[in-house]
Amino acid sequence: MDRDRAERKGRTILLDAIRPNSRNTDVAVLVRPLDGTGEADTGSHVPGLDGLRGLAALYVVLFHCWLLAFPGFPRNSGPLWLGWLMYGRLAVVFFLVLSGFSLALSPARNGWQQGGVARFLRRRAWRILPPYWAALVLSVAVAHFVVRASHHGPPDYRTVAVYGLMLQDLFTARTPNGAFWSIAVEVELYLLFPLLLFVRRRLGAVALVGGVTLLVVAGGALAEGASPVEGDNWLAPNLVPVFVAGLVGAGVVVAREKVRRMPWHWLAASAVVPVMALVAVKGSVWTVHHYFWVDLAVAPAMAMFLAGIATGRPAFLLRLLATRPMRGLGNFSYSLYLIHLPIVMVVVRKIAPDHVSAGLPTFSFTVAVGLPASLLSAWVFAELFEMPFKRRRSRRTE
Repeated sequence: MDRDRAERKGRTILLDAIRPNSRNTDVAVLVRPLDGTGEADTGSHVPGLDGLRGLAALYVVLFHCWLLAFPGFPRNSGPLWLGWLMYGRLAVVFFLVLSGFSLALSPARNGWQQGGVARFLRRRAWRILPPYWAALVLSVAVAHFVVRASHHGPPDYRTVAVYGLMLQDLFTARTPNGAFWSIAVEVELYLLFPLLLFVRRRLGAVALVGGVTLLVVAGGALAEGASPVEGDNWLAPNLVPVFVAGLVGAGVVVAREKVRRMPWHWLAASAVVPVMALVAVKGSVWTVHHYFWVDLAVAPAMAMFLAGIATGRPAFLLRLLATRPMRGLGNFSYSLYLIHLPIVMVVVRKIAPDHVSAGLPTFSFTVAVGLPASLLSAWVFAELFEMPFKRRRSRRTE
């Protein structure tokens, strides 16, 4: 009886946390089904994930506003109080943890069974590729005719071939959009996902996390200076354990009640504090040059944070993420990530110089003009190139 009352109380807390202060709110929008591809089908969606995705995308936009306004990265040439905007890479790491978590929710509820590799890959392609290719066309046009996105010159035929086939982590090409490197990483992780699920199902979470992490750590330790080279055209194997952290963390939705009741949000805070302290002590230059290791260090905290969200804590954050603006932002966050950088670059390099001086005035102008322009453009872009593929699937993918 005590356990039943506790479970009912837990469900009440979760519903209270996600229920906005509006009589007209459709809770079905918040609690919608998913399948093993991260799309709506069977299983249960964790409320709040869309809002978190939107906030991460928004942070990436602000990072690029900062990056283009203050030269000298990874040295902080801007005001100290804006130093928190320097770490856009960590937002991408969070995206990947969140991706692994979201994609694994339905398999976790189904004995870590995926439901067909070919089906999974078709549905991922249907969801990811159309808006990406549309953003590639837009980015190439802006980079070629308006403002360069690469120090090596405007995009060429090699750019279109490499980025069109999502091979930018394997082959060097003039980038049309500096944010595209992580999309290729996502695709690589999608290809690995069925194998990772197989290991999780057959050998367990410890074997999966331990095996993948040990391989990556060994490779990193053997690199020159124990600091592997990374860049826009280089594989980032350290992001595989990051993705795996999210995948394994999704198991909290089917864990024993004792595990679900653990204070995951406080555990996440405890795990991230040492990483933040290290970053603060070492500074931005050291951090950026050691992202290989920083990524690995911060991923467990991110996974535990998502476990907290999945179990309904902290409630105040769930209420915030359940608001209409947060849900809306999360709904077109992929489009925002894809197209914001060309817009910000146009504002910084073509418009701002005619109106404000360099440095903080340029940053302020870019946030005031470029951020709303990015949000509005991303919403329109999503309505044209993303939402049609979210709302309906091709008959071949069903």
